[in-house]
Amino acid sequence: MGALEGKVAIITGAGRGIGRSHALRFANEGAAVVVNDLGGGNDGIGSDTGPAQGVVNEILAGGGRAVANTANVANWEEAGGLVDQAINEFGALHIVVNNAGILRDSFVAGVTEAEWDAVLAVHLKGHAAVLHHAAAYWKTQSKAGKAVKAAVINTASASGTFMVNAGQANYGAAKAGIAALTLVAAAELERYGVRVNAIAPVARTRLTLATPGMGAIFAADVPDGEFDAFHPDNIAPLVTYLASDECSISGAVFAVQGGSISKVTPMQIGATIESDTPWELDDIHKRLANWA
Repeated sequence: MGALEGKVAIITGAGRGIGRSHALRFANEGAAVVVNDLGGGNDGIGSDTGPAQGVVNEILAGGGRAVANTANVANWEEAGGLVDQAINEFGALHIVVNNAGILRDSFVAGVTEAEWDAVLAVHLKGHAAVLHHAAAYWKTQSKAGKAVKAAVINTASASGTFMVNAGQANYGAAKAGIAALTLVAAAELERYGVRVNAIAPVARTRLTLATPGMGAIFAADVPDGEFDAFHPDNIAPLVTYLASDECSISGAVFAVQGGSISKVTPMQIGATIESDTPWELDDIHKRLANWA
């Protein structure tokens, strides 16, 4: 029996890349999967039913259960429809993997309002919208006396959590927000039987290949039979574990790539200076100058 036998999962951005790997792995582990993907370009423009349906076809061909969904997760109402579809189609919802994302890289001095808003909408609002509707469902179930064992896995990034990428102010801000959202949601939803974690993955995807300076790093040039450290399939095992009932972890962020999994501790308090008297500017300067 698979690790996710009998579970119902929503995976957003599951038509390609990391999301596709999640969907295929979840189905192989016994989950019924709602494959969500708007089917747009790297920048979020356009739509196409092909990517989501293509993954569904792969799952069905392998004997699994899946349905396609092309909702825009940045739309609060459409995100609610996505959650409703999972419940109506398969009778329940146990797992949400928030993975959908876009890129509109631009330096701070040149970024447009549209570029900023689009990235924050798909990443941060898209995570929050699906999470909200799923959490409301699980809260209702719990309040009705039903035992809830649910899991949410959000997708942060190295950018914005432990790495600074010039040109990604919008993306990094959204991903840092997702890490914070994860910790808050974990604290709030524990009472309803819901665990919430996040990953910060590194893999070869449309988005990483489109990031300036990353193409050469992630280019596929791995001899047959050798371990491909940047293949998206390397991310799915951790997400599968975090989604399973075997996992008791909640409120954590994990960096994952290839054969490496690390726990991320974002925004810790570091070195500290203190004073028993009101602060003087000269004193602050003397004591902070060596931190520059």
